[in-house]
Amino acid sequence: MIINIYHNPNMGMTADGSHIMMDDTQVQEHYDEFFEEVFTELEEKYGEIEEMNVCDNLGDHLVGNVYAKFRREEDAAKAVENLNDRWFNGSPIRAELSPVTDFREACCRQYELGECTRGGFCNFMHLKPISRELRRRLYGRKKQRSRSRSPPTRRDRSPRRRSRSPRERRRSRERGRSGRY
Repeated sequence: MIINIYHNPNMGMTADGSHIMMDDTQVQEHYDEFFEEVFTELEEKYGEIEEMNVCDNLGDHLVGNVYAKFRREEDAAKAVENLNDRWFNGSPIRAELSPVTDFREACCRQYELGECTRGGFCNFMHLKPISRELRRRLYGRKKQRSRSRSPPTRRDRSPRRRSRSPRERRRSRERGRSGRY
């Protein structure tokens, strides 16, 4: 987990104290650029990422947190160790291993349905989605990379087994009780 690294541009202020306002398209483009930069940096330097999520909550303990789930635990440990010596957008990066292993369980189901009454201060994760195009670009390349060009080996092919009928299962149980194999 990288703590408070994403800053929503509509939450910022200009030098004169007025709020920065971007339309939804500009905010999404800004977010997609941020997401792609962080995702590719983490994956290129530390290892394959299975999933990455960014919190859209407002509470101090969740705002702008990035959760990256690496395929290997060693890669996550290496990322945390090295990221704590780095800076992003003029601020030091604070990274730590997260106890969250299943993002679905940590997410606010009501938010996903558009019904969360707690708003940005909910204690469950409100995940900011990336665009479909970016999702295809970042996660789609893994599918291409993981496909093997060599034919499957014998071990890869499992023999097709027919399921046994209820009668065959009953006979098998009866044989087991009678001591026959």
